[in-house]
Amino acid sequence: MLNRECTVEAVSPVYAAEPVGSPEAPMFLNAAARISTALSPQDLKYGVLRPLEERLGRRRSADRYAPRTIDLDIALFGSLVIDDPAHGLVIPDPEIATCAHLALPLADLEPSFRHPVSGEMLSELAAAFADSESIRLFDKLRLQPG
Repeated sequence: MLNRECTVEAVSPVYAAEPVGSPEAPMFLNAAARISTALSPQDLKYGVLRPLEERLGRRRSADRYAPRTIDLDIALFGSLVIDDPAHGLVIPDPEIATCAHLALPLADLEPSFRHPVSGEMLSELAAAFADSESIRLFDKLRLQPG
């Protein structure tokens, strides 16, 4: 499904991060992928990513912090800015600057990319988490494009 609509160009290292909003939950594994696609952000999210999550066993609940098998999001879509929370689409992800599990993998992929709203480079946003103890590289798993 993903390969038919998108090309995965690069994948960041995997990070293990403490759960946000639910401290009793297990550690989460986080990574970012740079993809190319002709799809719109809406078609990518609802036509590809959500069905893929379902195929991989994701079951949504009212608790947005609940543990899950997989969570696929669009953190950035080039320099596009979309603010449509009613349809579940806010790009860039508003938590990039405040969550290490977003900032670090994104900066690994595109350190000099400028955040479309703040203008800060992703490497600058990630630098704020350099001493964070809530996240670490997870060397036991390496993801590959393709």
